[in-house]
Amino acid sequence: MSSSPPAGPRTLVAGIGNVFLRDDGFGVETARRLAGRRLPGHIEVVDIGVRGVHLAYQLLDGYDTLVLVDATARGGAPGTLYVIEHHEGDGDGTAPGAPALDGHRMTPDTVLALLGTLCAGTGGEPPRRVLVVGCEPASAEEGMGLSAPVSDAVPQAVRLIEELLLDAEPAGSAPRAAAGGTPT
Repeated sequence: MSSSPPAGPRTLVAGIGNVFLRDDGFGVETARRLAGRRLPGHIEVVDIGVRGVHLAYQLLDGYDTLVLVDATARGGAPGTLYVIEHHEGDGDGTAPGAPALDGHRMTPDTVLALLGTLCAGTGGEPPRRVLVVGCEPASAEEGMGLSAPVSDAVPQAVRLIEELLLDAEPAGSAPRAAAGGTPT
């Protein structure tokens, strides 16, 4: 049984990360918890994990807003949450000489660059608004389970994302990063 997507603007919340690299699993765990919440019908929550290419193709289905949830090392204390608004032309995140498509290293910027290429080839439109909700990791070493500060940040991230999805100003308890990623 399939249902048609709701009419009007659609939002995709995508949890990104590798659960076998400790705090890199932040996005996956946050998406899992958010998926259990009651959300409006136009909001879809998915666990992308390390399948960045899959995310780029899924975005071709047409979304107005994309919220990427990922571990984001920016130099803050472990567990610090960031909200970063991605703007077209912010860069694709690949190092010079790096392969354009590496399924195991698909950073959000690389996914968005691939999406741009796919949209140009298909006539599709990328999301109008792209936000990254990131959490400062304590450890990205091999192992299962989030560190204590990152685990403690997951419920805060769920609330922050719910506020963002409702176009509410996030609560003052979560540090934010402005466009370009500099903390405010």
